[in-house]
Amino acid sequence: MAQQENIEQDQDNEDLEVDLHEDDSDIALRPGPNADDPADIERYISAEVRKLYDVYSYRHAAAILANSFPEELREIEQALLSFRITQREIGIPGGNESDMPKKFSRSLRPEGWVEARIQGDLLVRMQEYDEQFLENGKIKKIKRDESEPRIIRNFIDGHKIDYVKGRVAFDLEWNSKDQTFDRDLYALRAFHECGLISTGVLVTRSESLNPVFDVVPQLTKTGEVELYKKGKFAGEPKPVKAKYGASTTWMGKLLYRLNAGRHGGCPVLVFGITPKLIVDWD
Repeated sequence: MAQQENIEQDQDNEDLEVDLHEDDSDIALRPGPNADDPADIERYISAEVRKLYDVYSYRHAAAILANSFPEELREIEQALLSFRITQREIGIPGGNESDMPKKFSRSLRPEGWVEARIQGDLLVRMQEYDEQFLENGKIKKIKRDESEPRIIRNFIDGHKIDYVKGRVAFDLEWNSKDQTFDRDLYALRAFHECGLISTGVLVTRSESLNPVFDVVPQLTKTGEVELYKKGKFAGEPKPVKAKYGASTTWMGKLLYRLNAGRHGGCPVLVFGITPKLIVDWD
């Protein structure tokens, strides 16, 4: 009897699609004290964009873009304003992960934004000195002949950013594993430390999209509503909540990393996609 109850409980947990191992200890719902003042964002980012997106800036990224790279900021804002999604794109399996970047590619690629990857070797020189003790008690350093330089191959390797133009980098994360943010921030940091970019821009899902996922149903590959097959919710539509879990790329996971300074010295401007961008959402 107890075994049967356990089986039924397991079925209920499966139907609820609850991840009992989710941990909110690495989630931040607001920017930390190291983020820029909201007044700076209002000064440099258009009201039209701020109406549709949550916007956060770190290390004066908004000011740098507006003052030093106004053309790149204009093109980014145009791409953000033209971006729209539907409930079907949210609910359908596969495809949507690659479809979201395509929406930005249609705006940015014609303007000269290209995918970029950096690689680099490190040349290391070591200078050696001998010491000579003089009669007056002083020590004289004698420089030896320079040793053979050492080259560390692929010291920097594999850092890729989807959109780069001039000294500005741009990337989008819709629904990947949240560790992808570590890769993105490390890439921005590497590009910045190598002197290749001055600022980075990231776009991801706003926290305000989470309630939408409680309502929007999962779809099959043919576009039909996915239904629970067993348990007390049998026959009812499955929400997409499980597909867009807390361990995927959304604003709470990104702000946590930015508050911790994982972007290093690279200025980063962040935009969060809100429900206002869903064309068929009331």
